[in-house]
Amino acid sequence: MPSFTYTARDKSGAASSGVLDAPSRRDALRRLQTRGLQPTQLTESTGAKPARSAKKSAAPHAAAAAPVKALPASKSTPTAKERLPFMESLADLIRGGLSAGEAVRLLSVRVSQPRLRSLCASLWSSLSEGQTLSGALGQFPQVFDGQTINLVAAGEATGNLRDVLDRLITHFTEQKELRAKLAAALAYPVFVCFLAGGVILFFLFFLLPRLKGLLSSLGGELPWATKLLVNSSEFLLRYGVVGIIAVVVGVIFLTQSRRTAAGRLATDALALRLPILSGFAIRGTVLNFAHTLAVLLENGITTAEALRLAERTVANEALRARFQEATNRVLEGEALSTALGRTGIFEPLLLDRLSVSEQTGSLAPGLRDIARTCRSQLDKFLNTFTTSISAGVLVAAFSFVAFIAYAIVSAVFKVSSSFRF
Repeated sequence: MPSFTYTARDKSGAASSGVLDAPSRRDALRRLQTRGLQPTQLTESTGAKPARSAKKSAAPHAAAAAPVKALPASKSTPTAKERLPFMESLADLIRGGLSAGEAVRLLSVRVSQPRLRSLCASLWSSLSEGQTLSGALGQFPQVFDGQTINLVAAGEATGNLRDVLDRLITHFTEQKELRAKLAAALAYPVFVCFLAGGVILFFLFFLLPRLKGLLSSLGGELPWATKLLVNSSEFLLRYGVVGIIAVVVGVIFLTQSRRTAAGRLATDALALRLPILSGFAIRGTVLNFAHTLAVLLENGITTAEALRLAERTVANEALRARFQEATNRVLEGEALSTALGRTGIFEPLLLDRLSVSEQTGSLAPGLRDIARTCRSQLDKFLNTFTTSISAGVLVAAFSFVAFIAYAIVSAVFKVSSSFRF
């Protein structure tokens, strides 16, 4: 029977090592997990044939997992939506006393959701072959980003995997709530805009042509308001298709240009010059960067690596370039608050708070406080934006309807006054 040399950590994070006899590598992993140990290294000390037999025994599992990763359009292919449910389920089982490997194995059997079950089955196949949890997660870049994988690896190395998962769950939950709040804030203005546009198009394309025919049959001069509405209706009927085609071509051109690095950078820089879009982009970026950096620092990632990982979460390419320059300045020895101040998107009060946190050695808690402040500011901005847009659209729609009513009534009175009895 072959022997395996292992290095592992128990639930408290204490490291241990030794030699274990087992028929195969998979059996050795299972015996360690049964003892409540999370292996960080496992090597076979004797015999080459058992290693080949272990590979043969692992082959069916690897083959079973391979189709899952090779079907990008399948309904069972995991996506980024499965990240948070997987982490929540994994953390619950680990809190109950299971090791990470046993928790993943149990999830691969018990989970009913197809994509999540496929993810857990593939992860368990990799874990049973001797990979670490972070290595198994790295095989699904469409589900787990780089910072998640690095944090899990740090948690495995320090024995604090449960704490790391809890912080990641909090982080991703807050991001999900922010996206939901943003969608809810924009839903009503978008609905009002579509409703007002529908009413306007109904009047211009359906009612006004019939009104024009009626008034023309009655004879007489039409007032200026009625002429304006009729001419607008005729213009839209004649050139509306051209306008729609131009909009479609513009959207296609914008989409294609954003697929290139230069085009994406140019459009993102343009978005920063627009009043409303710049407010969303800057506030959301500062919030996400501060919260992500705090999570990374709290889990033992070095400041240099944490800054590199945090800057990759910035969606706007123009802002990301500023953060990259700030990171380079920090690596050259400049204070973080000073380097971030050069980006031009942090308020002076936030920079002062960040500077105090640096000087007192409480950078991660200070970043969390800054993230809470940014969240409050973003909530107020969303509420103000929603109220303003809704009120503006309603006023514009009612004004246009009132103008239409005035044009119709004035035309009827003018035509009727021209009658001779």
